[in-house]
Amino acid sequence: MSLVEIISAVLGLSCVFLAGRGSKYNFWVGYVYNIFLFVLFWRQHLYSAMLLQPVAFGINLYGHWRWTHPKEGEANSSGDLKIGRMRTWQWVNLFTVVVLGGLLWAKALQWLPERWPDVFAPDPQPLLDSFILMLTLSAQFLSARKYWECWIVWLVVNVANIVLYIASGLYIMPIVSLLYLANGIWSLVSWKSKYNRNE
Repeated sequence: MSLVEIISAVLGLSCVFLAGRGSKYNFWVGYVYNIFLFVLFWRQHLYSAMLLQPVAFGINLYGHWRWTHPKEGEANSSGDLKIGRMRTWQWVNLFTVVVLGGLLWAKALQWLPERWPDVFAPDPQPLLDSFILMLTLSAQFLSARKYWECWIVWLVVNVANIVLYIASGLYIMPIVSLLYLANGIWSLVSWKSKYNRNE
């Protein structure tokens, strides 16, 4: 257990707590959280999770802009982006991207240590790590669009992360993921209620 893991846990819990309550301030915490996770996952040789962080930082920037600058007809009574829902074709696209992207990235994770063994240690769980990467990117993108379904994807991510973190020898992050799971269930219900109220 390291100080980086402890700080990452606190930042992550703060970020999802704020996101679950629809607070745009979750993005500010998220920026710092991405930096700490990058360092943490580099140390654990979880390269998908590590490489996710710069991309996640960019998605956070996009989400921050979308939440605070809704297009005409997308604003709630506070002037922020209101909660939306996905269409069937978006689910099909999401599934396709996750499956194909996950398989391709898993192959890359197996190839990297062979190509540059001095830089990359073998990923302990390349397939699981890869699919979690794709699901996390999808959940973050859906969160940035403020779609209610983001919480369904986050629940899957959190369960998978618990398995990955335990297998990788992390101590605090599995507990954090359990708390994320609880927050995700609460947020799923809360956002549905807000969606029904057109918020």
